[in-house]
Amino acid sequence: MDRSNEGASDRSVTTGADFLHLAIDEAPGGGKADWLARQVRLALVDGRLPVGSRLPATRVLAGELGVSRGVVTEAYQRLIEDGHLAGRGRNGTIVVGAPAAATTATKSPMFTSPPSPRSVFAAVPSTDIFDTMRMARARIDFSPGLPDLAAFPRAAWLRTERRVLNHLAASDLGYGDPRGTPALRLAIANWIARNRGIRADPGEVLIVAGTAQTLTLLGRVLHDDGISAVAVEDPGSLGARQHLRNCRLDTPPVAVDSEGVRVDELRATGEAAILLTPAHQFPTGVVLRGSRRSELTRWAHESGGLIIEDDYDAEHRYDRTPVPALRSVLAENVFYAGSVSKLLAPALRIGWVLAPPKYRDALVDAKRFADLGNAALPQLVLAQFMESGAMERQLRHLRRHHRRRRDAMIKAISAHLPSAIVHGAAAGLHLTVTFEAEFADTDLAATALARDVKVHPLSWHSQRPRRPGLVLGYAASTPTDISEGVATLGEVLRHLT
Repeated sequence: MDRSNEGASDRSVTTGADFLHLAIDEAPGGGKADWLARQVRLALVDGRLPVGSRLPATRVLAGELGVSRGVVTEAYQRLIEDGHLAGRGRNGTIVVGAPAAATTATKSPMFTSPPSPRSVFAAVPSTDIFDTMRMARARIDFSPGLPDLAAFPRAAWLRTERRVLNHLAASDLGYGDPRGTPALRLAIANWIARNRGIRADPGEVLIVAGTAQTLTLLGRVLHDDGISAVAVEDPGSLGARQHLRNCRLDTPPVAVDSEGVRVDELRATGEAAILLTPAHQFPTGVVLRGSRRSELTRWAHESGGLIIEDDYDAEHRYDRTPVPALRSVLAENVFYAGSVSKLLAPALRIGWVLAPPKYRDALVDAKRFADLGNAALPQLVLAQFMESGAMERQLRHLRRHHRRRRDAMIKAISAHLPSAIVHGAAAGLHLTVTFEAEFADTDLAATALARDVKVHPLSWHSQRPRRPGLVLGYAASTPTDISEGVATLGEVLRHLT
Protein backbone atom coordinates (compact mmCIF):
# COMPACT_ATOMS: atom_id res chain seq x y z
CA MET A 1 0.00 0.00 0.00
CA ASP A 2 1.37 3.42 -0.96
CA ARG A 3 1.41 5.58 2.19
CA SER A 4 3.42 8.52 0.86
CA ASN A 5 0.41 10.83 1.18
CA GLU A 6 -0.84 9.74 4.59
CA GLY A 7 -0.61 12.24 7.46
CA ALA A 8 -0.59 16.02 7.15
CA SER A 9 -4.35 16.06 7.44
CA ASP A 10 -4.35 19.83 7.85
CA ARG A 11 -3.23 20.30 4.25
CA SER A 12 -5.31 20.15 1.11
CA VAL A 13 -4.70 16.98 -0.88
CA THR A 14 -4.73 16.78 -4.66
CA THR A 15 -5.29 13.22 -5.82
CA GLY A 16 -6.66 11.14 -8.63
CA ALA A 17 -7.65 11.84 -12.19
CA ASP A 18 -8.91 15.35 -11.41
CA PHE A 19 -5.43 16.54 -10.43
CA LEU A 20 -5.15 19.86 -12.33
CA HIS A 21 -7.27 18.37 -15.15
CA LEU A 22 -4.14 17.08 -16.83
CA ALA A 23 -4.52 15.74 -20.36
CA ILE A 24 -1.57 13.48 -21.06
CA ASP A 25 -2.37 13.35 -24.76
CA GLU A 26 -1.19 16.99 -24.95
CA ALA A 27 2.33 16.00 -23.89
CA PRO A 28 5.00 15.61 -26.56
CA GLY A 29 6.16 12.08 -27.21
CA GLY A 30 9.66 12.38 -25.74
CA GLY A 31 9.18 15.09 -23.14
CA LYS A 32 6.49 13.99 -20.71
CA ALA A 33 8.50 14.92 -17.60
CA ASP A 34 9.14 18.41 -19.02
CA TRP A 35 5.47 18.77 -19.85
CA LEU A 36 4.30 17.62 -16.41
CA ALA A 37 6.76 19.91 -14.59
CA ARG A 38 5.57 22.82 -16.73
CA GLN A 39 1.89 22.10 -15.98
CA VAL A 40 2.52 21.94 -12.23
CA ARG A 41 4.58 25.14 -12.40
CA LEU A 42 1.70 26.93 -14.16
CA ALA A 43 -0.65 25.73 -11.43
CA LEU A 44 1.70 27.19 -8.82
CA VAL A 45 1.75 30.53 -10.63
CA ASP A 46 -2.01 30.90 -11.03
CA GLY A 47 -2.87 29.73 -7.54
CA ARG A 48 -4.48 26.38 -8.29
CA LEU A 49 -1.79 24.82 -6.10
CA PRO A 50 -1.37 27.10 -3.08
CA VAL A 51 1.51 26.79 -0.63
CA GLY A 52 0.80 23.87 1.71
CA SER A 53 -0.96 21.72 -0.88
CA ARG A 54 0.04 18.06 -0.94
CA LEU A 55 0.58 16.49 -4.35
CA PRO A 56 -0.48 12.97 -5.28
CA ALA A 57 1.95 10.15 -4.62
CA THR A 58 4.12 9.45 -7.68
CA ARG A 59 2.63 5.94 -8.04
CA VAL A 60 -0.93 7.26 -7.92
CA LEU A 61 -0.39 10.07 -10.42
CA ALA A 62 1.60 7.85 -12.78
CA GLY A 63 -1.25 5.32 -12.80
CA GLU A 64 -3.89 7.98 -13.43
CA LEU A 65 -1.91 9.53 -16.29
CA GLY A 66 -0.85 6.24 -17.80
CA VAL A 67 2.89 7.04 -17.67
CA SER A 68 5.84 5.46 -15.92
CA ARG A 69 6.46 6.39 -12.32
CA GLY A 70 9.86 7.72 -13.39
CA VAL A 71 8.19 10.47 -15.43
CA VAL A 72 6.35 11.79 -12.38
CA THR A 73 9.38 11.37 -10.12
CA GLU A 74 11.57 13.36 -12.52
CA ALA A 75 9.01 16.16 -12.82
CA TYR A 76 8.65 16.40 -9.04
CA GLN A 77 12.42 16.37 -8.58
CA ARG A 78 12.88 19.31 -10.95
CA LEU A 79 10.36 21.34 -8.98
CA ILE A 80 12.04 20.34 -5.71
CA GLU A 81 15.40 21.54 -7.05
CA ASP A 82 13.73 24.81 -8.08
CA GLY A 83 12.54 25.29 -4.49
CA HIS A 84 8.82 24.98 -5.28
CA LEU A 85 8.17 21.54 -3.78
CA ALA A 86 9.61 19.63 -0.83
CA GLY A 87 9.55 15.91 -0.11
CA ARG A 88 8.34 15.31 3.46
CA GLY A 89 8.65 11.51 3.72
CA ARG A 90 5.41 9.95 4.92
CA ASN A 91 3.71 13.33 4.62
CA GLY A 92 4.22 13.29 0.86
CA THR A 93 5.33 16.04 -1.51
CA ILE A 94 4.30 19.53 -0.38
CA VAL A 95 4.13 22.89 -2.15
CA VAL A 96 6.53 25.22 -0.29
CA GLY A 97 6.87 28.11 -2.74
CA ALA A 98 5.46 29.44 -5.98
CA PRO A 99 7.15 31.36 -8.81
CA ALA A 100 5.77 34.84 -9.38
CA ALA A 101 3.51 35.37 -12.36
CA ALA A 102 5.33 36.37 -15.52
CA THR A 103 4.70 39.79 -16.91
CA THR A 104 3.68 40.45 -20.49
CA ALA A 105 7.17 41.68 -21.29
CA THR A 106 8.71 38.48 -19.97
CA LYS A 107 6.34 36.27 -21.93
CA SER A 108 7.14 38.03 -25.19
CA PRO A 109 9.54 35.88 -27.20
CA MET A 110 11.08 38.83 -29.03
CA PHE A 111 12.88 41.89 -27.72
CA THR A 112 11.37 44.79 -29.58
CA SER A 113 11.10 48.47 -28.66
CA PRO A 114 12.01 48.20 -24.97
CA PRO A 115 11.06 51.07 -22.70
CA SER A 116 13.69 53.74 -22.32
CA PRO A 117 16.03 52.70 -19.50
CA ARG A 118 15.87 56.12 -17.94
CA SER A 119 12.06 56.16 -18.10
CA VAL A 120 12.00 53.46 -15.44
CA PHE A 121 13.25 56.05 -12.95
CA ALA A 122 12.02 59.17 -14.73
CA ALA A 123 10.40 60.64 -11.63
CA VAL A 124 13.25 59.71 -9.30
CA PRO A 125 16.25 61.94 -8.51
CA SER A 126 19.49 60.25 -9.53
CA THR A 127 20.76 60.05 -5.94
CA ASP A 128 17.74 57.94 -5.02
CA ILE A 129 17.88 55.47 -7.92
CA PHE A 130 19.73 52.87 -5.86
CA ASP A 131 17.07 52.81 -3.15
CA THR A 132 14.30 52.83 -5.75
CA MET A 133 15.67 49.80 -7.56
CA ARG A 134 16.50 48.09 -4.28
CA MET A 135 12.83 48.27 -3.31
CA ALA A 136 11.50 47.41 -6.77
CA ARG A 137 10.03 43.96 -7.25
CA ALA A 138 10.94 41.71 -10.15
CA ARG A 139 10.00 38.18 -11.10
CA ILE A 140 13.67 37.21 -11.28
CA ASP A 141 15.80 38.94 -8.65
CA PHE A 142 19.59 38.71 -8.95
CA SER A 143 20.23 41.25 -6.19
CA PRO A 144 23.44 40.37 -4.34
CA GLY A 145 23.22 39.39 -0.71
CA LEU A 146 19.90 37.57 -0.95
CA PRO A 147 20.02 34.01 0.43
CA ASP A 148 17.58 31.29 -0.60
CA LEU A 149 14.76 32.10 1.83
CA ALA A 150 12.97 28.85 0.92
CA ALA A 151 15.94 26.99 2.43
CA PHE A 152 15.24 28.33 5.93
CA PRO A 153 15.16 25.26 8.23
CA ARG A 154 11.61 25.72 9.46
CA ALA A 155 11.16 22.31 11.04
CA ALA A 156 14.48 22.42 12.93
CA TRP A 157 13.86 26.02 14.03
CA LEU A 158 10.35 25.15 15.27
CA ARG A 159 11.65 22.17 17.27
CA THR A 160 14.30 24.38 18.82
CA GLU A 161 11.79 27.11 19.64
CA ARG A 162 9.51 24.61 21.37
CA ARG A 163 12.41 23.35 23.48
CA VAL A 164 13.30 26.91 24.46
CA LEU A 165 9.71 27.78 25.39
CA ASN A 166 9.34 24.59 27.43
CA HIS A 167 12.31 25.55 29.61
CA LEU A 168 12.00 29.34 29.53
CA ALA A 169 12.02 31.07 32.91
CA ALA A 170 9.60 33.94 33.46
CA SER A 171 12.55 36.24 34.13
CA ASP A 172 13.84 35.58 30.59
CA LEU A 173 10.88 37.55 29.22
CA GLY A 174 11.82 40.79 30.93
CA TYR A 175 14.25 43.55 29.96
CA GLY A 176 17.66 41.99 29.61
CA ASP A 177 21.26 42.94 29.05
CA PRO A 178 21.53 45.34 26.07
CA ARG A 179 24.59 43.33 24.98
CA GLY A 180 22.33 40.33 24.31
CA THR A 181 21.43 37.13 26.14
CA PRO A 182 24.39 35.34 27.78
CA ALA A 183 23.43 32.10 26.00
CA LEU A 184 23.71 33.62 22.52
CA ARG A 185 26.91 35.52 23.29
CA LEU A 186 28.47 32.23 24.43
CA ALA A 187 27.17 30.39 21.34
CA ILE A 188 28.60 33.06 19.02
CA ALA A 189 31.95 33.05 20.81
CA ASN A 190 32.08 29.28 20.23
CA TRP A 191 30.91 29.63 16.61
CA ILE A 192 33.53 32.19 15.57
CA ALA A 193 36.21 30.19 17.36
CA ARG A 194 35.31 27.06 15.38
CA ASN A 195 34.68 28.71 12.05
CA ARG A 196 36.73 31.92 11.96
CA GLY A 197 39.69 31.27 14.26
CA ILE A 198 38.69 34.06 16.67
CA ARG A 199 39.20 33.58 20.38
CA ALA A 200 36.86 35.85 22.27
CA ASP A 201 35.25 35.93 25.68
CA PRO A 202 31.42 35.96 25.51
CA GLY A 203 31.55 39.27 27.37
CA GLU A 204 33.18 40.85 24.30
CA VAL A 205 30.25 39.93 22.03
CA LEU A 206 27.55 42.53 21.40
CA ILE A 207 24.33 41.33 19.74
CA VAL A 208 22.96 43.76 17.13
CA ALA A 209 20.25 43.86 14.48
CA GLY A 210 22.51 42.80 11.62
CA THR A 211 25.56 44.39 10.00
CA ALA A 212 23.50 47.46 9.04
CA GLN A 213 23.04 48.34 12.71
CA THR A 214 26.70 47.60 13.36
CA LEU A 215 27.68 50.28 10.85
CA THR A 216 25.19 52.76 12.27
CA LEU A 217 26.37 52.24 15.86
CA LEU A 218 30.04 52.35 14.86
CA GLY A 219 29.45 55.48 12.83
CA ARG A 220 28.15 57.27 15.90
CA VAL A 221 30.88 55.98 18.20
CA LEU A 222 33.72 56.87 15.80
CA HIS A 223 32.25 60.28 15.04
CA ASP A 224 32.07 61.01 18.79
CA ASP A 225 35.74 59.99 19.05
CA GLY A 226 36.73 62.66 16.54
CA ILE A 227 36.99 60.40 13.48
CA SER A 228 35.36 62.16 10.53
CA ALA A 229 35.98 59.62 7.76
CA VAL A 230 36.12 55.87 7.19
CA ALA A 231 37.97 54.77 4.06
CA VAL A 232 36.16 52.14 1.99
CA GLU A 233 37.09 49.65 -0.70
CA ASP A 234 36.54 50.71 -4.30
CA PRO A 235 34.57 49.02 -5.65
CA GLY A 236 32.70 48.37 -2.43
CA SER A 237 29.16 48.23 -1.11
CA LEU A 238 27.10 51.32 -1.85
CA GLY A 239 24.72 50.37 0.95
CA ALA A 240 27.58 50.36 3.48
CA ARG A 241 28.73 53.77 2.27
CA GLN A 242 25.21 55.09 2.70
CA HIS A 243 25.10 53.93 6.32
CA LEU A 244 28.43 55.59 7.11
CA ARG A 245 27.49 58.81 5.36
CA ASN A 246 24.23 58.87 7.27
CA CYS A 247 26.41 59.08 10.39
CA ARG A 248 28.16 62.15 8.93
CA LEU A 249 31.31 60.23 7.98
CA ASP A 250 33.15 60.74 4.71
CA THR A 251 34.01 57.59 2.73
CA PRO A 252 37.17 58.15 0.66
CA PRO A 253 37.82 55.28 -1.79
CA VAL A 254 40.79 52.90 -1.66
CA ALA A 255 41.36 50.72 -4.71
CA VAL A 256 40.99 46.93 -4.70
CA ASP A 257 43.02 44.78 -7.07
CA SER A 258 43.55 41.04 -7.49
CA GLU A 259 45.27 40.78 -4.09
CA GLY A 260 42.77 42.86 -2.12
CA VAL A 261 42.82 46.39 -0.78
CA ARG A 262 45.75 48.61 -1.80
CA VAL A 263 47.38 49.38 1.54
CA ASP A 264 49.67 51.97 -0.08
CA GLU A 265 46.58 53.92 -1.15
CA LEU A 266 45.15 53.57 2.36
CA ARG A 267 48.30 55.10 3.80
CA ALA A 268 48.08 57.93 1.29
CA THR A 269 44.59 58.88 2.44
CA GLY A 270 45.83 59.51 5.96
CA GLU A 271 42.55 58.18 7.36
CA ALA A 272 42.38 56.51 10.77
CA ALA A 273 39.81 53.82 9.89
CA ILE A 274 38.78 51.60 6.98
CA LEU A 275 35.84 49.27 6.26
CA LEU A 276 36.92 45.96 4.68
CA THR A 277 35.38 42.71 3.45
CA PRO A 278 38.62 40.68 3.47
CA ALA A 279 37.30 37.09 3.36
CA HIS A 280 35.20 37.63 0.20
CA GLN A 281 35.46 41.20 -1.01
CA PHE A 282 32.22 42.79 -2.12
CA PRO A 283 31.65 42.89 -5.03
CA THR A 284 34.78 41.48 -6.69
CA GLY A 285 35.07 38.30 -4.60
CA VAL A 286 38.81 38.83 -4.09
CA VAL A 287 40.40 37.37 -0.94
CA LEU A 288 42.86 39.61 0.92
CA ARG A 289 46.21 37.92 0.18
CA GLY A 290 48.92 37.15 2.72
CA SER A 291 51.27 39.95 1.68
CA ARG A 292 48.46 42.52 1.88
CA ARG A 293 47.37 41.19 5.28
CA SER A 294 50.92 41.73 6.50
CA GLU A 295 50.97 45.28 5.09
CA LEU A 296 47.61 46.00 6.70
CA THR A 297 48.86 44.68 10.04
CA ARG A 298 51.88 46.97 9.88
CA TRP A 299 49.65 49.95 9.02
CA ALA A 300 47.40 49.22 12.00
CA HIS A 301 50.31 48.79 14.43
CA GLU A 302 52.25 51.82 13.22
CA SER A 303 49.36 54.27 12.94
CA GLY A 304 46.91 52.86 15.46
CA GLY A 305 44.49 52.54 12.54
CA LEU A 306 41.10 50.91 12.99
CA ILE A 307 39.58 48.24 10.75
CA ILE A 308 35.87 47.47 10.49
CA GLU A 309 35.90 43.85 9.34
CA ASP A 310 32.62 42.91 7.69
CA ASP A 311 33.00 39.12 7.53
CA TYR A 312 30.80 39.08 4.45
CA ASP A 313 30.01 35.63 3.02
CA ALA A 314 32.96 34.09 4.87
CA GLU A 315 31.22 30.74 5.46
CA HIS A 316 29.96 30.32 1.89
CA ARG A 317 32.97 28.93 0.05
CA TYR A 318 33.10 26.24 -2.63
CA ASP A 319 36.44 26.08 -4.45
CA ARG A 320 38.96 27.48 -1.97
CA THR A 321 40.19 26.96 1.56
CA PRO A 322 39.05 29.26 4.38
CA VAL A 323 41.09 32.28 5.42
CA PRO A 324 41.27 33.40 9.07
CA ALA A 325 39.51 36.56 10.14
CA LEU A 326 41.62 39.69 10.62
CA ARG A 327 40.22 39.89 14.13
CA SER A 328 42.07 36.69 15.01
CA VAL A 329 45.43 38.51 14.74
CA LEU A 330 44.46 42.17 15.32
CA ALA A 331 42.06 42.17 18.25
CA GLU A 332 43.23 45.62 19.44
CA ASN A 333 42.48 47.29 16.11
CA VAL A 334 39.52 45.42 14.58
CA PHE A 335 35.79 45.82 14.93
CA TYR A 336 34.54 42.39 13.81
CA ALA A 337 30.99 42.18 12.39
CA GLY A 338 28.99 39.09 11.45
CA SER A 339 25.37 38.01 11.13
CA VAL A 340 23.03 35.11 10.35
CA SER A 341 21.36 36.93 7.45
CA LYS A 342 23.04 34.72 4.81
CA LEU A 343 23.05 31.54 6.90
CA LEU A 344 19.40 31.65 7.97
CA ALA A 345 17.39 34.74 6.99
CA PRO A 346 17.69 38.54 7.06
CA ALA A 347 14.29 38.74 8.76
CA LEU A 348 15.78 37.42 12.02
CA ARG A 349 17.75 40.71 12.32
CA ILE A 350 20.48 39.12 14.40
CA GLY A 351 24.15 39.92 14.08
CA TRP A 352 27.15 40.50 16.32
CA VAL A 353 30.08 42.82 16.70
CA LEU A 354 33.32 42.58 18.68
CA ALA A 355 34.99 45.90 19.43
CA PRO A 356 38.54 46.81 20.46
CA PRO A 357 38.68 47.30 24.25
CA LYS A 358 38.88 51.08 23.92
CA TYR A 359 35.47 51.28 22.25
CA ARG A 360 33.59 48.43 23.93
CA ASP A 361 31.70 50.43 26.56
CA ALA A 362 30.80 53.24 24.16
CA LEU A 363 29.39 50.71 21.68
CA VAL A 364 27.28 49.03 24.37
CA ASP A 365 25.94 52.45 25.40
CA ALA A 366 25.06 53.25 21.78
CA LYS A 367 23.18 49.96 21.50
CA ARG A 368 21.33 50.53 24.78
CA PHE A 369 20.13 53.97 23.74
CA ALA A 370 19.22 52.74 20.25
CA ASP A 371 16.77 49.99 21.27
CA LEU A 372 17.58 48.48 24.71
CA GLY A 373 18.76 45.33 22.98
CA ASN A 374 17.49 42.73 20.53
CA ALA A 375 14.40 40.60 21.20
CA ALA A 376 15.34 37.87 23.68
CA LEU A 377 13.31 34.91 22.41
CA PRO A 378 14.90 34.69 18.93
CA GLN A 379 18.31 35.03 20.60
CA LEU A 380 17.63 32.07 22.88
CA VAL A 381 16.37 29.97 19.99
CA LEU A 382 19.41 30.83 17.87
CA ALA A 383 21.74 30.01 20.76
CA GLN A 384 20.34 26.47 21.03
CA PHE A 385 20.26 26.14 17.25
CA MET A 386 23.97 26.96 17.09
CA GLU A 387 25.04 24.83 20.04
CA SER A 388 23.04 21.77 18.94
CA GLY A 389 24.95 21.46 15.66
CA ALA A 390 21.92 22.45 13.58
CA MET A 391 23.73 25.52 12.25
CA GLU A 392 26.61 23.43 10.94
CA ARG A 393 24.14 21.09 9.24
CA GLN A 394 22.39 24.06 7.68
CA LEU A 395 25.70 25.46 6.44
CA ARG A 396 26.67 22.14 4.82
CA HIS A 397 23.28 22.00 3.12
CA LEU A 398 23.57 25.58 1.86
CA ARG A 399 27.04 25.02 0.43
CA ARG A 400 25.79 22.12 -1.71
CA HIS A 401 22.62 24.01 -2.64
CA HIS A 402 24.33 27.28 -3.54
CA ARG A 403 27.12 25.54 -5.46
CA ARG A 404 24.50 24.08 -7.83
CA ARG A 405 22.99 27.51 -8.37
CA ARG A 406 26.41 29.08 -8.82
CA ASP A 407 27.20 26.47 -11.46
CA ALA A 408 23.87 27.13 -13.18
CA MET A 409 24.66 30.85 -13.39
CA ILE A 410 28.16 30.29 -14.78
CA LYS A 411 26.69 27.96 -17.41
CA ALA A 412 24.02 30.52 -18.32
CA ILE A 413 26.58 33.33 -18.57
CA SER A 414 28.72 31.20 -20.87
CA ALA A 415 25.70 30.60 -23.11
CA HIS A 416 24.06 34.04 -23.11
CA LEU A 417 26.80 36.52 -22.10
CA PRO A 418 29.86 35.00 -23.77
CA SER A 419 31.76 38.30 -23.72
CA ALA A 420 31.46 38.63 -19.93
CA ILE A 421 34.44 38.10 -17.63
CA VAL A 422 33.41 36.33 -14.42
CA HIS A 423 34.92 37.33 -11.07
CA GLY A 424 34.60 35.94 -7.55
CA ALA A 425 32.88 32.63 -8.27
CA ALA A 426 34.84 30.58 -5.71
CA ALA A 427 32.77 31.70 -2.73
CA GLY A 428 29.82 33.79 -1.60
CA LEU A 429 26.27 34.20 -2.85
CA HIS A 430 27.02 36.36 -5.88
CA LEU A 431 29.48 36.80 -8.70
CA THR A 432 30.50 39.84 -10.71
CA VAL A 433 30.82 40.10 -14.48
CA THR A 434 32.60 42.83 -16.42
CA PHE A 435 32.52 43.70 -20.11
CA GLU A 436 35.00 45.17 -22.57
CA ALA A 437 32.27 46.86 -24.63
CA GLU A 438 31.46 50.52 -24.02
CA PHE A 439 27.97 51.06 -22.59
CA ALA A 440 26.32 52.27 -19.39
CA ASP A 441 25.71 49.35 -17.05
CA THR A 442 22.98 51.41 -15.38
CA ASP A 443 21.11 51.37 -18.71
CA LEU A 444 21.49 47.59 -18.86
CA ALA A 445 20.17 47.22 -15.30
CA ALA A 446 17.23 49.58 -15.83
CA THR A 447 16.17 47.94 -19.09
CA ALA A 448 16.48 44.49 -17.51
CA LEU A 449 14.25 45.65 -14.65
CA ALA A 450 11.63 46.66 -17.21
CA ARG A 451 11.88 43.05 -18.42
CA ASP A 452 11.30 41.81 -14.85
CA VAL A 453 14.94 40.90 -14.15
CA LYS A 454 16.63 42.78 -11.32
CA VAL A 455 20.43 43.22 -11.13
CA HIS A 456 22.95 45.65 -9.64
CA PRO A 457 25.13 47.60 -12.06
CA LEU A 458 28.75 47.50 -10.96
CA SER A 459 29.03 51.28 -11.28
CA TRP A 460 26.69 51.70 -8.29
CA HIS A 461 29.34 50.16 -6.09
CA SER A 462 32.23 52.12 -7.60
CA GLN A 463 33.31 55.64 -6.74
CA ARG A 464 35.72 55.91 -9.66
CA PRO A 465 35.15 55.13 -13.36
CA ARG A 466 35.71 51.53 -14.44
CA ARG A 467 34.56 48.99 -17.02
CA PRO A 468 30.81 48.32 -17.12
CA GLY A 469 29.66 45.28 -15.19
CA LEU A 470 26.93 43.60 -13.18
CA VAL A 471 26.78 42.13 -9.69
CA LEU A 472 24.62 38.99 -9.89
CA GLY A 473 23.28 37.18 -6.86
CA TYR A 474 22.35 33.57 -7.55
CA ALA A 475 21.38 32.07 -4.18
CA ALA A 476 17.75 33.21 -4.22
CA SER A 477 16.94 32.07 -7.79
CA THR A 478 16.15 28.61 -9.06
CA PRO A 479 18.28 27.13 -11.86
CA THR A 480 15.34 27.62 -14.24
CA ASP A 481 15.00 31.31 -13.32
CA ILE A 482 18.77 31.79 -13.50
CA SER A 483 18.83 30.48 -17.06
CA GLU A 484 15.85 32.61 -18.09
CA GLY A 485 17.11 35.74 -16.35
CA VAL A 486 20.61 35.59 -17.82
CA ALA A 487 19.11 34.93 -21.26
CA THR A 488 17.11 38.15 -20.84
CA LEU A 489 20.27 40.01 -19.86
CA GLY A 490 21.90 38.71 -23.04
CA GLU A 491 19.03 40.04 -25.15
CA VAL A 492 19.17 43.43 -23.44
CA LEU A 493 22.94 43.66 -23.84
CA ARG A 494 22.78 42.85 -27.56
CA HIS A 495 20.20 45.59 -28.00
CA LEU A 496 22.32 48.14 -26.11
CA THR A 497 25.59 47.36 -27.86
